[in-house]
Amino acid sequence: MTDSRAASAASPSTGSFKTPAKSPWPALWALVIGFFMILVDTTIVSVANPAIKAALDPNTNNLDNVVWVTSAYLLTYAVPLLITGRLGDRFGPKNIYLTGLAIFTLASLACGLAPSLEVLIAARAVQGLGAALMTPQTMAVITRTFPPQNRGAAMGLWGATAGVATLVGPLAGGLLVDGLGWEWIFFINIPVGIIGFVAAVILVPQLPRTAH
Repeated sequence: MTDSRAASAASPSTGSFKTPAKSPWPALWALVIGFFMILVDTTIVSVANPAIKAALDPNTNNLDNVVWVTSAYLLTYAVPLLITGRLGDRFGPKNIYLTGLAIFTLASLACGLAPSLEVLIAARAVQGLGAALMTPQTMAVITRTFPPQNRGAAMGLWGATAGVATLVGPLAGGLLVDGLGWEWIFFINIPVGIIGFVAAVILVPQLPRTAH
């Protein structure tokens, strides 16, 4: 009877998962790298809009077109979150997170190399989709790897990351645009994304999947 209960508790189909034996903190720190990056990108572009307009849309007198560089990202980030969270349950949070991080990093390269405003807006939309794949998986890893007594501290780190990223975005955007050019607000994501990808591959555990 005891063995049967233990097997049932470990089964993915029940929705109850065993906490990994080793510390979950390294995995969370690895995920925080990517989470910080995608939240910085929600605000970093706003200070670069004038420079982007001057480079890619100099023939109009309003900012209506360039505003879509930010809006396209926010729309494709926010709208699919429920679906992407479900994908993490079905295919594993680690797999979906890595897929999203790869999409986000490649889209950042496309943004920096965009030859026109239309291409930049499209690349930003893809970047937002990558971010949408990543975000729910950070929460899933916290709830499924941390014991109840440590989840508050883990969520505190997650929340602090979001707060700091919101502040860092405009500051980093201003420095990069003034010093290197607007393209670098996107190029800076490439080394960060590679570091985050390698860290996640090594440190984030493969968690049980569920079709429930």
